Amino acid sequence: RINRINRKNQKPPIPRKPRIIRIIRNIRNIRKTRKKKQTHHKQNTMQPLVSIIMGSTSDLPVMEKAMKFLDEQQIPFEVNALSAHRTPEAVEEFAKGASARGIRVIIAAAGMAAALPGVIAASTTLPVIGVPIKGSVLDGVDALYSILQMPPGIPVATVAINGAMNAAILAMQMIALTDSSVAERFATYKASLRKKIEKANADLKELKYNYKV
Repeated sequence: RINRINRKNQKPPIPRKPRIIRIIRNIRNIRKTRKKKQTHHKQNTMQPLVSIIMGSTSDLPVMEKAMKFLDEQQIPFEVNALSAHRTPEAVEEFAKGASARGIRVIIAAAGMAAALPGVIAASTTLPVIGVPIKGSVLDGVDALYSILQMPPGIPVATVAINGAMNAAILAMQMIALTDSSVAERFATYKASLRKKIEKANADLKELKYNYKV
C-alpha cells in the first residue's frame, strides 16, 4: 500500500529529447562559439584606417553618424577623445604618430574655439577633416570659422556644422583613391543614393489629389 502511495506522488519522468535534436543544438552552439572567437580575433587584428578624434565625449552623439557609416562600409576606424587645450602634449603625440600606425585619414570634431583639427593638421602629413560641433550660443558658427580659417600650408577639409556623416563619406573617398575594394563599395553606396531618389519620385507619382497632374 505504501508503494502505491509513493507511486502516485512520483512525478512522471521527463521525456528525453531525440538524439538528433541534441546533436543539432550542439552543432549550433559550436558554430556560435566559433563565430564569437572569429569576431574577437578580427577586432584584435584589424588595422584602423580612419581616426576619429573628439574634443570631448559630449560630441559623441554627433560623431556616431560617422562611426555608423564607416562601420556599414567596412572601413576600420578608431575613436579617441583629446583636447587641444587640456591635453596638448597628447594631441601632438597622436598627430605625429598617426601615419606610422597606418592611419590614412583623421576626422577631428570640436566646438567653440575648435582648435583641435588645426593643431592636429599642424603636426601630421595626413589629411585632416574638421567637423564643427554646434554647442555654444553661436550655434557652431564660431567652430566653423575657427576650423575654416587655417593659415596657408595647414589646410583642414571642413564639412558643415555637425556634418559628421559627410566627414566619414569624404574619408572613404580619400581611401578609395588607392584601394579598389573601397572604391567599389563607395560606387555601390553612390548608386544606392540614386535609387532612393528614384523610389521617392515613384512614390510621389502615386499621391492622389483632384488637381494633381
